[in-house]
Amino acid sequence: MKLAILSDVHGNRHALDAVLEDIALVGVDATLALGDFLSGPFDPVGVVDRLMGLGIPMVRGNHDRYIAEGRDDDWHIDAWVRGELGPAHLDWLRSLPLNAVHEGLVLLAHGTPRDDAIGWLDGMEGGNAVLQRREHVEREAAGFPYEVLVCGHTHVPRTVKLADGRIVVNPGSVGLPFDSGSPDAHYAIIEKRRSGWSVALHSIPYDWQGAAKLALDRGYPRWAEVVGSGWLKPREL
Repeated sequence: MKLAILSDVHGNRHALDAVLEDIALVGVDATLALGDFLSGPFDPVGVVDRLMGLGIPMVRGNHDRYIAEGRDDDWHIDAWVRGELGPAHLDWLRSLPLNAVHEGLVLLAHGTPRDDAIGWLDGMEGGNAVLQRREHVEREAAGFPYEVLVCGHTHVPRTVKLADGRIVVNPGSVGLPFDSGSPDAHYAIIEKRRSGWSVALHSIPYDWQGAAKLALDRGYPRWAEVVGSGWLKPREL
């Protein structure tokens, strides 16, 4: 079994198209998607239309939930995206589950299986993403007895092996490379082999200039900077 894992597109259609093209070239049995699909000043409508047409297993991200349901401290980007979407788009977002399981082997979550807004493998410390304590990673995996656990949310590509030998994988961000030092789009390939599951973290060059121009045209220069450099942190947007 060979699976592609993608997460955190954040409305960046240019990056999504490049990742899907690379996945098609590599060849996989299925593609799994982990949420935060639309929250960004790029092309959220183009992204949602593409994703709705794929028919692949997906779960929601915290920003998908915020866009679909609203919240008291609404972020201006989420509010803008909500205004761009049609009723069918919003209904689709509301239909996405918190978790899903693929072929009885792979658990899909955005943050942790219990909370879409908590980082599983990484947390924030002094504005920087840092590896969570082992106790946290193991605790969040308890009660979910699947061979592979995949998550997003933190935009940090990482693989962690649990004490029982299972793995937790974060593929990184397709469309918003926080604090990575690279503008590339990121995703992962996991493959079940005789010796166990292998993980390959992919970094894909794409037309980030096109994405940056969309952000600039909409009046968001910091978003243009993050897709062009990969150096900004979430608090800097």
